[in-house]
Amino acid sequence: MIERGKPTKSGLVQLTFTVPVEDVPGPVSVVGDFNGWDPYANPMPVENGVHQVRIAVGAHEPVCFRYLAEGGVWFDDADADHHDERGGHLRAAIPDGPAAANGRAAAPAAARQAKAESAR
Repeated sequence: MIERGKPTKSGLVQLTFTVPVEDVPGPVSVVGDFNGWDPYANPMPVENGVHQVRIAVGAHEPVCFRYLAEGGVWFDDADADHHDERGGHLRAAIPDGPAAANGRAAAPAAARQAKAESAR
């Protein structure tokens, strides 16, 4: 799961990356453009049954990332805006207004269902 904060006056957006411990029981890091793809830069500590880390990025910077689990296992987040061979991609800032919901832009139900099915 990915939550996006509102842009600050300094032009940063806080991204919160969350992975349930029940899905990935061992250590996990979030790795991407924002940390030079360094697997040691952003380990995700466990608290209340989830791995979670917050990272500040430029509001208008595109973000490409993946998760790295124990044993060198890479995996993607279904909540990314889109995926390619490099991993998940996000726009850090989301539009204001009624289309924004729960920290991400709302999408039509059919598009969300298709996205979920393609992630399987």
